[in-house]
Amino acid sequence: MTPTAPPSSPLPTARTPRRRLVADRAARLLVSAGGIGIIASILGILVFILLEVLPLARPAAVLPERTIPLATPVLAALGDEYRTHLAALSPDGRVRVLRLEDGAVVAERAIDPAAPAQDEEAIVAAMVPPGSSLLAAATTDGRVVLQEVDWEIAFDEGLRRTVTPRLEPPLALAVDPERRPLAVFAAVQAGETDYAAAGLTAGGTVRLVTLFGSENLLTGEIETTEVASEAPAPAGLDALVLDHQVRNLFGGTANGDLVWWPVEDGRLGPPQAFPAGSSAVTALTLLIGDRTLVAGQADGTISVWFLVRQADESFQLTRIRDFPRQRAAIAQLAPSQRNRTFLAVDAAGELGLYFSTSNRTLWRGSLPLGPATAATFSPKADGAFVATGRGLAALEIRNPHPEITADSLFARVWYEGYEQPEYAWQSTGGTDDFEPKLSLTPLLIGTLKGTLYSLLLAIPLGVLGAMYASQFMHPTLLRFVKPTVEIMAALPSVVLGFLAGLWLAPRVERAFPALLLLLLAAPAAVLLAGWAWRSLPARLRNRLRPGTEVGLYFLALLAAFSVSFSLSERFEGLAFGGDFQAWLLAATGQTYDQRNAIVVGLAMGFAVIPIIFAISEDAFSNVPRNLVAGSLALGANRWQTVTRVVLPTASPGIFSAIMIGFGRAVGETMIVLMATGNTPITSWSAFNGFRTLSANIAVEIPEAPHGGTLYRTLFLAALLLFFMTFLVNTLAEIVRQRLRRKFAQL
Repeated sequence: MTPTAPPSSPLPTARTPRRRLVADRAARLLVSAGGIGIIASILGILVFILLEVLPLARPAAVLPERTIPLATPVLAALGDEYRTHLAALSPDGRVRVLRLEDGAVVAERAIDPAAPAQDEEAIVAAMVPPGSSLLAAATTDGRVVLQEVDWEIAFDEGLRRTVTPRLEPPLALAVDPERRPLAVFAAVQAGETDYAAAGLTAGGTVRLVTLFGSENLLTGEIETTEVASEAPAPAGLDALVLDHQVRNLFGGTANGDLVWWPVEDGRLGPPQAFPAGSSAVTALTLLIGDRTLVAGQADGTISVWFLVRQADESFQLTRIRDFPRQRAAIAQLAPSQRNRTFLAVDAAGELGLYFSTSNRTLWRGSLPLGPATAATFSPKADGAFVATGRGLAALEIRNPHPEITADSLFARVWYEGYEQPEYAWQSTGGTDDFEPKLSLTPLLIGTLKGTLYSLLLAIPLGVLGAMYASQFMHPTLLRFVKPTVEIMAALPSVVLGFLAGLWLAPRVERAFPALLLLLLAAPAAVLLAGWAWRSLPARLRNRLRPGTEVGLYFLALLAAFSVSFSLSERFEGLAFGGDFQAWLLAATGQTYDQRNAIVVGLAMGFAVIPIIFAISEDAFSNVPRNLVAGSLALGANRWQTVTRVVLPTASPGIFSAIMIGFGRAVGETMIVLMATGNTPITSWSAFNGFRTLSANIAVEIPEAPHGGTLYRTLFLAALLLFFMTFLVNTLAEIVRQRLRRKFAQL
């Protein structure tokens, strides 16, 4: 009996050490946490930018704050900057300062001491000159009386605020020498001691009186000189307004015409009439800066007008924009002292809040007390006072960002002083009268322009250089070339920008014709070098080490550079009459700026080339070698193999390299900031500068007040830059995946 073998025991199973399992789990958690953290950080940055941008879209609000009963009607009023007091001028010729907290009269005086006491008709018309602290009144005897109202503000040790009104002695200007009432008038304080008033006399003329004051340096006395001038007035004149420099007097007629009298040295020029419509002009005002005229008409129309320079250097009053009509005739126009916002009150008691530059209707609604007899903005533009026959309404105005609309950011806007609508970025100016211009279009064009000119250089050199290095260059030489090119990416962009702005730009300016020659000479030299290499006997080429041909190409390029620069002056004389910049201006009307898009293209292209080269070279090198060997085995030469097999297969990686280079160029700041004039212009010309979104943020953000319109607009520019790069990267990934699927079967 044959003994049976014992059953075999199963082989022992290898168990993974517990330490390795813990390490793997920890590494997986760490990597996952890192990825989630990066995504959360990016989303957090995006949310933060959105939170800073969203207030730009918040609508304005006008809120009733309080109503105060009035003992007498009000024809004109002025408030202090904290909205605690109001100086009101009544038909009896008295100025009463009301404390708004309880309606008490804390100061009072007669605006015209020469008028009879208790005269119920001491004045026939009243107004507040735009942007001033004056109450102006036309008296029954043809004079214009100006009452200045000052507010003394003090704080005690507990930081409690005290506002004390001070009514200065009034000043009277005799507009009508025959002492007849002025139904229509305008007045202004032209300087610290200069005043002017104009009015429609009973004789049918407009008379302007200007009082020039000069201080005697020895005695301190004010010496005054009065200049009077008359000019014809059109029939039906029913509104006047005068600018602070006393250079322009504007009027409106019952026939619907606007009239302009130019003023020089206090003397009126001949009137010029401009049709504004068929309905009567019932209200006129000038916005801050005195360059924008707002006209209200009997049919509720509100229009904005500029004096626009014509081709013959003359000026013409031009209708710029219109606002939606209100329900009734415009009775009051009150401009803001901070920006181009203004209030319009019609005869039916409807109030509208508008912003001129952005052509934006900010708010419309009904007044709480009916039709108004006077309206004024508070000095800080955060409130308004509207007087009616039934009392005084104090309004709170929340209007933080009236300048911003989609059109003001991306469309052409007709700004003050411009001859036509333009794209413009100019955030600050020399005076408070400056009108900010916040168009992002020049910055978008500048960003794309800088990117385009840099990629024109970087893509051909980066991709073709990578193709040659990976497919034709000897591996020994490649080990030196590739690290050298990649080290170029480590150069600080501030150094490249510094060299481009101070060293490269003046040399390009002097030798630009040589660069034009080089565009022809360099390719010709490379082709000639290739032909020469191919013409060498095979025995001689085989004796040389592979990669030696690079030296021949290098010498050919040096020769092309040498020939181009040596022939630069002769070429400039033959092609451009000896002066390329003068020829460019005469032929195209463009000027040559020293720091221009060509300089930026060279400098930023130098910064982008290493990125495109490195990624493209990896894409070429990662093409399976069996594809290359199979192509060569089937009889294709090296060039055919590279262009028809290797290049299509590597195209997804090459496309990714180009898109990453695009992102690098879009976000570049220091090179653009230092190598261009940093001028926000909308031109694709290679011979002038530009400003990009990133450079603009770097320049403007240190000077932008926190929470202001400029501050939030810069965050909007950052958001736009974020979405632009996100969109490009998303499209790039979609294209890359399609190319990968298309060539996966090769």
